[in-house]
Amino acid sequence: MRPFVLLPLLIAVSFRIALAVPQAPEAAPADPAKILVGRLDLDRYRATVKSLTQFGDRRQGTARNRQAIDWIEAQLKSYGCANTERLHYDYQPSGPDNRNSLTNTAYGPGTPTPPDAVSVGGGHPRGLRTRVGVNNDPNAQPDERIRALDTPPSIPGAREEVYCTKVGTTHPEEMYILSAHMDGIGWGEAANDDGSGTALVMEVARILSGADVRTERSIRFILWNNEETGLNGSSAYVSQRKDLQGRENPPGSGKYPEPKWLGVIQHDMMMFDHGAPRADGTMSPQQRPEADINVEFQVNSKFAAQSQALAWSLEQADEKYALDYPASVGSHMTNTDSNPFMDFAPSISMRENERGTQIGNGWDPQWHQPTDLFTTYNEKDFRLGLNAAQTTLGATAQLAGATLKPASSAR
Repeated sequence: MRPFVLLPLLIAVSFRIALAVPQAPEAAPADPAKILVGRLDLDRYRATVKSLTQFGDRRQGTARNRQAIDWIEAQLKSYGCANTERLHYDYQPSGPDNRNSLTNTAYGPGTPTPPDAVSVGGGHPRGLRTRVGVNNDPNAQPDERIRALDTPPSIPGAREEVYCTKVGTTHPEEMYILSAHMDGIGWGEAANDDGSGTALVMEVARILSGADVRTERSIRFILWNNEETGLNGSSAYVSQRKDLQGRENPPGSGKYPEPKWLGVIQHDMMMFDHGAPRADGTMSPQQRPEADINVEFQVNSKFAAQSQALAWSLEQADEKYALDYPASVGSHMTNTDSNPFMDFAPSISMRENERGTQIGNGWDPQWHQPTDLFTTYNEKDFRLGLNAAQTTLGATAQLAGATLKPASSAR
């Protein structure tokens, strides 16, 4: 056979063989959210909670509270979230420093919940309940060091709270708010309420402030003050800044001091889901096997539909990115720092238990008590908090449009 006849035949045969051989599928593009969630670390989360407890309960209006704010700001700057700011407001109390607490009820261990009971926020509590409230007795704290640390009282007057912002690359005029309150009460260390939420927001800020991370939309990380006195810090923020949303300042600068609020995700008490009280009022020492993260919106708010959609996006992120515990969505958000926002923007709250029904029935015996100490919580408790951080980070990365720069171009 002549060579010029053989060549086309060989090409045709090779082409048929190539078609018959299965081709390796193209690798799926990397998921930036999954990569970012993988950068969270249990030991770092636990260490941040521990560091916050060095300031005791961080009660608002005290030197220890101001020292904690300074420490939080320094940490945020060290993460790369360098554009920190402070909101200033004045607080003049009109009553006890615990007005945001659910009612201090005196029912005893194992008391059945009345069938017609309705909690704050509209939920229907069920099952057994035990005493809840705020400890105001310093002598209930047996640790002399902690008691001395928590002794200086709150002084009325000027207040501050710190925040920093990850500026969006394509839509800096829009933002998501991730928040927690850094103050506490009860003569303990406020490790869970709300050191656990504060540490979560700080850790997410650390990851999203990485040099190789870009987001299309802005993200603001806020650590509220004066939550325990009635949501005063978050209310001051809404009052001062709601009318500034989306305004470019200076005009033509491309800078938006208060981007439009696309959603508010509040974190408050993230670590203790040991189940309902037993008949004798005691609690299981271990995280219950069916522990979960509660994501709540308020059903009668002006942005209820949008808030519900935001809540479900967190639930879906938990399905995809969280390693240990599921998330459940509820419709009765109450007594939390996302409440002042709920008629102005989609607003949700993440926590260890349903706020009005389960916390109100005594599911967390450390709530506002001297036992809210770092040493009270075990490995699984801290892992529940990390699980919530995985959920928030995964959802926020998707919502804000996070991408990763190649290592060679990251600075």
